[in-house]
Amino acid sequence: MNETILGLLVLVPVLLISMAIHEMMHAFASDQLGDDTARLLGRVSLNPLPHIDPIWTVAVPLLLLLSGSPFLFGAAKPVPVNFNRLKYGQWGGAIVGAIGPITNLVLAIFAAFLFNQFNPELGSTFYTVLKISIVLNIGLFVFNMIPWPPLDGSRVLYAFAPRALKQFMESVESIGIAGILLLVFFLQFSGFGNPVGNLMVNLVHNLAPSLIL
Repeated sequence: MNETILGLLVLVPVLLISMAIHEMMHAFASDQLGDDTARLLGRVSLNPLPHIDPIWTVAVPLLLLLSGSPFLFGAAKPVPVNFNRLKYGQWGGAIVGAIGPITNLVLAIFAAFLFNQFNPELGSTFYTVLKISIVLNIGLFVFNMIPWPPLDGSRVLYAFAPRALKQFMESVESIGIAGILLLVFFLQFSGFGNPVGNLMVNLVHNLAPSLIL
């Protein structure tokens, strides 16, 4: 089977599963910390359908794969959280924000464990499944932990940022998805994307040294 076609066939279920677990953990943590908004909307669920965003869940990862990008990332429909209802104030928000990317890191570590244990043959379906699982989840972890609103990492930064920085972050968050597009363009054309890419490479190689990107 053509490698690109196999990659596409593998990417879709891996992406949907990874996204669903990521978003479910956001919703679960929010519910446990006192805000049941996401739970009442059915977001504490492994069913991918409530979490899908057509552009960021489907189109962006597919375009990256088709373009030959060594790294894959995307985003799901944001989990609604009333941060004013959470326990522990801004730290509760930090927990809710960080739990999703940390979940992706755990998934990448688990896939890398299987890769290192079974050492699948290059080009096999099992190799492709584990490769995409590792690379995609590392990409989701690193990208979402960037402290730029509305990415998850911004919620961690909110917990201890000075008021002036919080106001700037709130102004960026108010423009929604356009803020992420600005970040992507900035990383692409400023050179600051190189450290992010290097971090992803290093994480992948540390988890699965024999994996070929």
